[in-house]
Parts: sequence; C-alpha cells; structure tokens
Amino acid sequence: MTVQSGPGRRFGTGRAVSLGLGLGALTLLLAVLALGLGAVRTPAGDVLRVLLGGGDDLTRQLVLELRAPRIVVALLAGAMFAASGSMLQGVIRNPLASPDLIGVGAGAGLAATVFLLAWPGAPAGGLPWAALLGAWGGFALVLALARDWAGPGAGSLHPVRLALVGVAVAAALGAAQQLVLVRAPDGLGSALGFLTGTVYGADALRAAALLPWALVLLPAALLLARSLDLLNLGEDLATSLGTRVNAARLLCLTVAVALAGAAVTGAGILGFVGLLAPHLARLLVGARHARLLPVSMLIGAALVLAADTLGRALLPPIEVPAGVFTTLVGAPYFLYLLRRAG
Repeated sequence: MTVQSGPGRRFGTGRAVSLGLGLGALTLLLAVLALGLGAVRTPAGDVLRVLLGGGDDLTRQLVLELRAPRIVVALLAGAMFAASGSMLQGVIRNPLASPDLIGVGAGAGLAATVFLLAWPGAPAGGLPWAALLGAWGGFALVLALARDWAGPGAGSLHPVRLALVGVAVAAALGAAQQLVLVRAPDGLGSALGFLTGTVYGADALRAAALLPWALVLLPAALLLARSLDLLNLGEDLATSLGTRVNAARLLCLTVAVALAGAAVTGAGILGFVGLLAPHLARLLVGARHARLLPVSMLIGAALVLAADTLGRALLPPIEVPAGVFTTLVGAPYFLYLLRRAG
C-alpha cells in the first residue's frame, strides 16, 4: 500500500492552481471571520474598520493583539503539520504516516514540556530546538520498534504495523508527559496545551517564535518536492534515476520532523491534521508533491483555524481545544484507513 495515485488518473497544473487559489481565498475569509468570533463577538464592520486602520482602542486591542496572533499561529501550525505529514508519507511510502501517529508529535510534546518545567525562564527561541530533539527521539523509537527485523524482507515497514506501534509509542510518551506534569503541578498551566492541542493563549511572542521556522521549513519542503516524488517510486528506481537515496531520505525526514517539532511548540499535539490534510489534497490534485504540498498546507491551515474558531465560538466563554475537533474528524478516517490496509 503506497501513496501513489491510482492508474489512469490525471491532475493538471491548472486544476491545482485553481484549487489553490480557491483554498487560499476560503482560508482568508475564515481568518477574517475568526477575528470577530469569541467570548466577545465583534461585528464584521468593526473588524474591517480595524483592518483598515480605524476603530476604537478596545476593538483594536481585541482584534489585533489578542485574536490576530492566535490566528497566525493556527495557520502556521496547520500548514506545518500538513507539510510534515505529506513528506513523511512520501518518504516512508506509507499512507498511515503522520506526525502524531508515528511518535513525532508526542516526542516533541514531551520534550517541550520537560524544557518548560526544567527551565521556566528560558528564551522562547530555545523551545523549538528542544521539541525538535524530542520529535527525532520519538520518531527513531517508532521506526526501531516497527521494523520487521526477522524473516524475509528484514527491516521492512508494514503500514499497519507502523501505525499500531506509533499509536502505542505516542500513548507511552503521552503518559510520561502526564507523569511529568503531575510531579510538577506548578508548571501545569504552561505545559498543558501540549497535551490537548490548542492555540489558546497564543500571543505575538509565540507567533514571532514560530514564524522564522515556518519561513525556512515550508519553502524547504516545497524545494524537496522532486526528491519526494523520486523516493515515492521506490529505492531501486530512484537510484537508477540518479538519486542519492540515503541523502535525499535523510534530508526530507529532517525537514519533516523539524516541521512537526516546531508546530507542536505553537499549537501542541493536534491530532490527525498531518494525516487528513495530505489525503484530502491527494484526492484533489494527485500525488505529485509539487502540487500536493502547497494544497496540503492550505488544507491544514484552514482545518486548524476552523477547529480553533469553532472551539472559541461554540460555548463561550468556555473554549474547546482545537485538538478535540481535529481528533473527532480524524479518528474515524484513521480507522477507515486501517481497515482498508487490512
């Protein structure tokens, strides 16, 4: 079971561009709507006045200082999770691969929690590096446990085996994270978001800390589109086409894990975004990564923003974490993929 398109299916560049523009417009409209929703609703006219430089001081503070950074973090985190999932599925050639299902998100969340509790006064720029180390640790553990080291095809990765081992490792790392929080209750408020997956409390500092990673890693993912296409053909064929497979695989995995690790620092462990967005994008534009990656990013950004906006607007003043909604949508789809994979 690979992530390639079915036989005979053709997805033109024009269709991909049209879909991309449509998704971009939809995401922009959703962002404008999100600026007015929350415990205190702001009329659309007031939001537009603020965006055009007018409005009273209270409305400007509510829209620009409280809601706008949160929307930026949701968009960036969603795009980064989606890009990470697309790259992992392409490199591993496994449709069940996604950051939260193969230990990347859980490892990043555990490392970020430990970092916050052990070094409360640490600069914000250090958190993504700690999350990156944790993401690599969780990913390496899942790969080591999921490989079939005995019998024919030793070292191979079966899709269902990888998914099930990933779920088990993610649960174990999540339990370790909860244990850390229980033993250090004073840090509960600063670290709880990594458990539930939420953009709650995102401010300009968090957005500024996440933005440089997104500006470097998202374009890097797009530049690796051809390498991902070649890796998706299989090791032998990619080698025959002149690809240095090990180097290309390591580079793509490094960018994918870094994307997920940095995204966790912005929005916690958002379940199934890295699984859903690439699959939806593949249905729309096919498996070529030059089209798949940007469409996946747009879908992921819109999905997380929609989940966060719904969580703010559904039961005000209570906020439902965005991860609850992404999991409610993604878990049934994951079960469907498991059933289809046998």
